[in-house]
Amino acid sequence: MKPEEIRKLEAFLRKKFELSNLQVKARPRKDDSAEVYIGDEFIGVIFRDDEDEDLSWNFQMAILEIDLEEV
Repeated sequence: MKPEEIRKLEAFLRKKFELSNLQVKARPRKDDSAEVYIGDEFIGVIFRDDEDEDLSWNFQMAILEIDLEEV
């Protein structure tokens, strides 16, 4: 993804989740996705989908059972 696209996604997610410390970072050797962090913690990946006429992004986040035990 291009830097401007990453900045827009980061701004959208920060506003949507009300998290100023959320970051979207480019992935090494990948141009179709970016990594999402809250602080230093990796939480998921955003994939760019431009196969159809409509451009969209899909956010994928895995939640482990151990994560739920910490709540």
